[in-house]
Amino acid sequence: MIADPSVAFVVALAGGYLIGSIPFGLLLTRWAGLGDIRAIGSGNIGATNVLRTGRKGLAVATLLLDALKGVAAILLVRWTIGEQDLVAGTAAVLGHTLPVWLGFKGGKGGATALGVCLAAMWQVGLAVMVVWLVAARLTRISSAATLIGVAATAPLALILADAEHALLALLVGVLVFWRHEANIRRLIAGTEPRIGRKG
Repeated sequence: MIADPSVAFVVALAGGYLIGSIPFGLLLTRWAGLGDIRAIGSGNIGATNVLRTGRKGLAVATLLLDALKGVAAILLVRWTIGEQDLVAGTAAVLGHTLPVWLGFKGGKGGATALGVCLAAMWQVGLAVMVVWLVAARLTRISSAATLIGVAATAPLALILADAEHALLALLVGVLVFWRHEANIRRLIAGTEPRIGRKG
């Protein structure tokens, strides 16, 4: 455990960011011989864009690994430092969305945010998953389902957890919404692609 709170904060921040910055979508698609995922579809490194390659298995693997980054950041810091796990969780989403290795052009944070939510407050995480599934079923649009789920997270955290976790959800939610700016514009225009559509 790290006794000095300021040192613990810096370690949690840096550790969470580095974990979150691992670009699994890019690594998996290159490993599969598909080239650079950033040249496909929306150019994003997340699971939704990986799905546009037609490789559902790779998309699922990307989704799970991106979520695992959030889980790992929370649990590793909780086990090694004892506190500052919520800082690490926020930093993991930041690392995923703005990875230094890719010129600060990463994913949009939905899966990593869900992983953080599940590790930090599993009841809220499960509730958000239900919200996402219902929204995805109704809209057939991944970004819309993600935004609805993210918007529901802070209120759910306030009800099922506490104010500190609700603040985490709010901070992460703002980051995810910011990264979905282009999606929001397309949703308003009615041009956002539906789940499973290539290109």
